[in-house]
Amino acid sequence: MNRTVPLYAYDGELIEHATEKRIARLEKLGLVRVVRHRKGHLNRAVFHRRPGDAAPGKLTDYVGTQYSFPQRLGDGHVCWRLRSLGGGRSETDLAPDSVRPIFLNVLLECMAKA
Repeated sequence: MNRTVPLYAYDGELIEHATEKRIARLEKLGLVRVVRHRKGHLNRAVFHRRPGDAAPGKLTDYVGTQYSFPQRLGDGHVCWRLRSLGGGRSETDLAPDSVRPIFLNVLLECMAKA
């Protein structure tokens, strides 16, 4: 049975699991960088970046902005603090009128029907 190995794009995205034979062929053509275990067996293969490939995205492109974060209180305790959607520093008006419709639309799309 031929073992399969993960094959990644240059930016770290998993493309597929390929056979060791296919990985060897891609390595011979100079298309991939092979990562081996210290014992010698194949761990993974990563495609080289080619001219014309788009730049890899940042993690924040996928994760987005964090709207809650830990805040250390004066007595040493830690609690979660919400960040204002409008970008201001208000602790009472977290969803100003200008962004409230967008926030409510996202909230309604996330809710499951009963």
